[in-house]
Amino acid sequence: YDAVAGLGRGTWYLTKLILRRFMLRSGGRIVNISSVVGHTGNAGQIPYTMVKAGLDAMTRSLAQELRGRDILINSVAPGFIQTDMTAELPEEVTSRILEQIPLGRMGRPEEVSEVVAFLADSGSYVTGSVLHVNGGLYGG
Repeated sequence: YDAVAGLGRGTWYLTKLILRRFMLRSGGRIVNISSVVGHTGNAGQIPYTMVKAGLDAMTRSLAQELRGRDILINSVAPGFIQTDMTAELPEEVTSRILEQIPLGRMGRPEEVSEVVAFLADSGSYVTGSVLHVNGGLYGG
């Protein structure tokens, strides 16, 4: 769990640096990338799921603390996305995952980036939210 604490401190330190700049220029947007497993859990990944759940909690809390400062902060929580990492999963594991996803497929990286782009550019009335991009696996 030391790795979790170290990653948490680094994330918080970087966020504080960014917030200082945003406060000086009167606004900005932060989009954190978390994970569906921060909400569902995943066997064998306790430290990872803890960090992702903590990142989403930090997102919600910071949105409250930043009220009135024109700084929007949100998280995007992807599910299983077609990447080099998921391509290495054994076929039986992939089949079990796909059975749980109502859309019946893994997401594409561009489907995640579209949501990130929306929050970074157009989502002017969205803050403190966790947007799940996971084909219906988890709705939060």
